[in-house]
Amino acid sequence: MDLRGARILVPGATGEIGAALAVRLHALGARTALAGRDREALTRVSAACEHAPARTFDAWDADSCAKTVDWAAAELGGLDGVVVCVGVAAFGPVEELATDQWQQQIDLNITGLMNAIGAFTPQLVEAAAERGVADLINTSSIAAQNIFPDFAVYSATKAYVSHLSRHLRVELGPKNVRVAAVEPGIVGTELQDHVTDRGALDWLESSKETIEWLTPQDVAETIGFIAMLPPRANLQQITIMPTAQAS
Repeated sequence: MDLRGARILVPGATGEIGAALAVRLHALGARTALAGRDREALTRVSAACEHAPARTFDAWDADSCAKTVDWAAAELGGLDGVVVCVGVAAFGPVEELATDQWQQQIDLNITGLMNAIGAFTPQLVEAAAERGVADLINTSSIAAQNIFPDFAVYSATKAYVSHLSRHLRVELGPKNVRVAAVEPGIVGTELQDHVTDRGALDWLESSKETIEWLTPQDVAETIGFIAMLPPRANLQQITIMPTAQAS
């Protein structure tokens, strides 16, 4: 099983999960286009994928998303799949009133996601009509399902991602566009670098004593598996957890 011939765009390819995913998709034979905010990181990831086409974009900007999908479709001759890896995390008690952090998470995890989906979906519907299947895969989190102290705003944004994906599957499935949400547990990525709350940082640090965290490559392997399923099969939601993480 491989992805030879598949044309896949990875928005968020400059994050650690997105970068690992781009490399994995390339190894599986997919033709990839990469998009992200960090030009230097894009250059590195592109080189790791034998110089896959790459472009800077900002999910906060609907026009940037629209231009990115037009560019990717032109580079690849269409799009059969999009894996949306954009997102940000910030944790802390609501009573701290970290409204800037709340807004940042809502703007990127929800509004940015919608900007991307709004831009990319027409291309996927077109590709599915021509080839019989296309994929929209969204990266969510186990926080969408479970309760973690001081994760309220982040968890709520990820619950949006998972529930939106279920609705989109109903809407787009009859058009042969498969929609999936991937919900990882704790993954060692740059997202932890954005955490400023002392309690959340202590919790994350202490978890390393009892849990071997997932790697970005683990998540990339899972997404690759989803994309390789036969066209008749759609994993609408999959949770990947560190073996020792209870919830």
